[in-house]
Amino acid sequence: MLLDFHGTLAQVEDPVRWVTKAAETVGVTLDRGRATVLADRLTTAGRAGGPKPHRVPPHLAEVWSDRDLSEQAHRAAYEGLAATVDADLARALYDRLLIADGWQLYADTLSTLHALRSAGVPVAVVSNIGFDLRMLAEELGFAALVDEFVLSYEVGRIKPDPAIFYKACAALRADPERTLMVGDTPTDAGAAAAGCSVLVLPESEPGRIHGLGGILRLL
Repeated sequence: MLLDFHGTLAQVEDPVRWVTKAAETVGVTLDRGRATVLADRLTTAGRAGGPKPHRVPPHLAEVWSDRDLSEQAHRAAYEGLAATVDADLARALYDRLLIADGWQLYADTLSTLHALRSAGVPVAVVSNIGFDLRMLAEELGFAALVDEFVLSYEVGRIKPDPAIFYKACAALRADPERTLMVGDTPTDAGAAAAGCSVLVLPESEPGRIHGLGGILRLL
């Protein structure tokens, strides 16, 4: 079993909460109106875990291109985008991405992972990402339910490249033709080119049931 992380197991926190909490870490208190305006502008500029930016400034083009292949590029890209709106908050905003308080698991994430573990199904998380998910997974309470983390910046391949799915299957010692990839975007469907079956789930609100239980019926 291969599972995407963002949009499949968890979602980033609400944008207004994101901005408010980041501001608190640098000693700034924002009223809801100001936080809402900032959140809208920052989301439009490009937020990790959120929509892609409408425009990437030329000076960030290189790190943006490499963001899922390098920890340094990932931070530089998203801090750089945030800095186009509020340079004082840029680092604190990025740091929210690295802690459990900045994320929310879907309501059926843990129960599904526990059921897969009980059924003896090996699980790998396969993510296009520029930082190590393992500590975050530990804080969110699901690291012990995952056998392997296959992260783009570590393996040098980005979904939908079939190579990342081959690497994940190899890590699990699983035959791709007997492996299911579950995600939420067309990049996850790239697993089909590696011979895997694919389930792409529609978007769900953070914290709600996401339909992950359907995996168990497919198995």
